[in-house]
Amino acid sequence: MGAIIAIVNKRGENATETAVAMLKMLKHKGVEAFGVASPTTVKIEKSIEALRNQNVDSPVVVGHVFSKIFTHDKPQPIKVDDATLVFDGRIYPTTKVSDAEIVAKKLQNHKKAIKNLIEESEGCFAFAVADSEKIIAGRDVMGVHPFYYGENTDFAALASERKALWRIGIKTVNSFPPGNMAFVDRNGFKFKPIKTLVYSRAKQITMQAAGKKLQEFLQCSIKEKVSGLREVAVAFSGGLDSSIIAFLAKNSGLDVHLIHVSLENQPETEQAKKTAEKLELPIHFYLYDEEDVEKILPKVLWLIEEPDPIKASIGIPFYWIAEKTADMDFKVVLAGHGADELFGGYKRYVNDYLRYGSEKLRETFFNDILKMHETNFERDFKICNFHNVELRLPFVTYQIAKFAIELPVELKIKMKDNGLRKLVLRQVAENLGLPQFIAKKPKRAIQYATGVNKTLKKSATMKEMLMKEYIQETFQTILKKMI
Repeated sequence: MGAIIAIVNKRGENATETAVAMLKMLKHKGVEAFGVASPTTVKIEKSIEALRNQNVDSPVVVGHVFSKIFTHDKPQPIKVDDATLVFDGRIYPTTKVSDAEIVAKKLQNHKKAIKNLIEESEGCFAFAVADSEKIIAGRDVMGVHPFYYGENTDFAALASERKALWRIGIKTVNSFPPGNMAFVDRNGFKFKPIKTLVYSRAKQITMQAAGKKLQEFLQCSIKEKVSGLREVAVAFSGGLDSSIIAFLAKNSGLDVHLIHVSLENQPETEQAKKTAEKLELPIHFYLYDEEDVEKILPKVLWLIEEPDPIKASIGIPFYWIAEKTADMDFKVVLAGHGADELFGGYKRYVNDYLRYGSEKLRETFFNDILKMHETNFERDFKICNFHNVELRLPFVTYQIAKFAIELPVELKIKMKDNGLRKLVLRQVAENLGLPQFIAKKPKRAIQYATGVNKTLKKSATMKEMLMKEYIQETFQTILKKMI
């Protein structure tokens, strides 16, 4: 794992120095090597300083920042016939062979195999191939792995983090569309959808049948995402989503450890303790104070790369989760991302139904599912990557997303004000034999349950600012220091 970059110099000039500047912005904890490559030449060094002395002399360059999580992870780029590859992420189920080497072998006839890689692989990944005078790039179907692109008059480039693109003067940076491949040359970007989610009308199914099918999908997803592991951490709130994940991971035979973070004296902490006892799983509590929130805010904003108050409020507790996961030497953390968008977890869905009706709400569900990668996945993946921890999301598979899109609204939410939501997921909890206080627990978002949102508002008020202004000012300050 680590990060990747790819760049085309539109003027046909050597892009090596610019590529190295991009890689420098992606240096985080645990980095062991840096690499750059033209379509024909690969250079790998242990430091960014040593890499500066290398020159692949090409207007088309790919690069890799290497952080080892498992022993079979290998530095890159990798030579593939008359091209070079950088790949970051995982293909599930995992094996004891480097994912990049597996992909490189598949791409021996890379033009056709690239399409197959996106279309057939269940995973979390982004890649770029330097091929003659262009780059061919792609991203996993659900967009779990962060990947961004942009261009200016001099460059067309891609990177695992926005800051690498900002560093070379690309101001407008967009999220690479999931399930797409892109062809990048001096003229810019051309995207081609390979495998994407499509809207469909509801398919009639009973709650019992839906619960059974979803349970099977989740069990399969967990099995794939924990294959080859002996132990795993679970980001644990004590709520419905994380409890189901923890229960299924335990049933897969793993040594499961629950990690709960919060500010002190929050009621959700007692709920998490009670739930962990029922699940008969060890739980590790890490409690923070208001000073901890203010101290970590600039770093979190730098990692999530957005001055968004909600994302900052969620990113702070997830930073603590990733930090403690790393401190405890766990390589992988499972989390419940995607469950709310897929199965109607937000209160606004009930309000939308009461105002606009079921068909309009189904369109809202679909649009939110399409945007999950930007609203949730990218934020916390980058935070985990900073700590050299791998984030895996059992709810986020193409199969589960397709199933969720086809579900009738009444299997997701009760059609009344303050009604329960994620009904089909609650059915899964009952099928698994989880206690009613877990299966029926109302949702409370992490930013509120941990007390972080309230603390950020308090900090803003003390500075006589709105929370949005406070977050924006902090973000701009750290941006000026780092870019």
